[in-house]
Amino acid sequence: MKLFLVVVGLSVAVAAPQYEPIVTDYHNVIGIPEAARIKAAEAALDFDGARIVGGSASNLGQHPHMGGLVITLSTGGQSVCGSSLISNNRIATAAHCWRTRQSQATRFTVVLGSIRLFSGGTRINTNSVTMHGSYNMDTFINDVAIATISWVNYSNNIRAIALASGSNQYVGTTATAAGFGRTADSAAGGITNSQALRHVNLPVISNAECARVFGTTTIIASTICVSGANGRSTCSGDSGGPLTINNNALLIGITSFGSASGCQRGFPAGFARVTSFESWFRSRM
Repeated sequence: MKLFLVVVGLSVAVAAPQYEPIVTDYHNVIGIPEAARIKAAEAALDFDGARIVGGSASNLGQHPHMGGLVITLSTGGQSVCGSSLISNNRIATAAHCWRTRQSQATRFTVVLGSIRLFSGGTRINTNSVTMHGSYNMDTFINDVAIATISWVNYSNNIRAIALASGSNQYVGTTATAAGFGRTADSAAGGITNSQALRHVNLPVISNAECARVFGTTTIIASTICVSGANGRSTCSGDSGGPLTINNNALLIGITSFGSASGCQRGFPAGFARVTSFESWFRSRM
C-alpha cells in the first residue's frame, strides 16, 4: 500500500501542466528595442510593403481609430505601443504600456491618422493616464488604461471606434488586430524591418482553449484570445492596440500578451476583453 501511494504521487507530479510564460517586462524586453527598430526603418524609408505576422499592410484610413503610441520612459528611454481612439479626447490602451514592475512611462505621444509611427499624422502628447485599479503587473489581469488627449476632430483618417458591450463571447468570430509591431520573431528572411501599420485577421477562440496554453491564472473571464495558428498573430510592439470586428467598427479586445516563446510558434494571443471593461471606460469618458 505504501508503494502504491508513492507511485500515485509521482504520477500526479509528472502530469502537472506546463504553461507558456508571458513577457511582463514589456518595455525593456520588447518596447524599447521595437522603438529603435521602427524609427530606424522609417528613417531608411524601408517601404517594401511585402509583409503584425502573416498579415497585410494597412492603407491610410483603413483603421481610423488606430493610435500609435511613442512612449517616453522615466529613464529617458523610448518605447512603443498601440491604442484605440474611443472619443474625441480619449484613447484606450493596455495598462502595461504605461507601467510595468520594471518601467514607468512619463508621456505618451499619440499618433493618429498615420500609417507611420515616428512621422506624419496628428501627434498629441499626454501624461493624463488612468490605469485600472486592479491591474496586476505580474499576470496582466485587468490590463487596461484610458488616456485623455486634446480634442481631435474626426475625418476620413481619424475616427473613434465603438466599444463592445453585452455577453457575446465572440468565439469563432474572425477579428482584426492592427499594429506597428514586428512582422516576424527574427530577422530571418529580412522581413522584420517593415515599419508601417499592418493588420491581420484571426479567429477568436474559447477561454478554455486559451487556458490550456497559458493557464487559468492568466486566462480569466475578462480575457479574450485569438488563435495563433499558421504563424499569424500579433507580435512584439503591438501591445495596447485594437482587436476589432464588423469591418473595424467595434472594439472587442485590447492587445495584452503573447507567448514569451515568440509570435510564430502557433500559440494564442491574449487581449483584455472590452465587454468586461466597457462600463469602466464609459465612466471615464
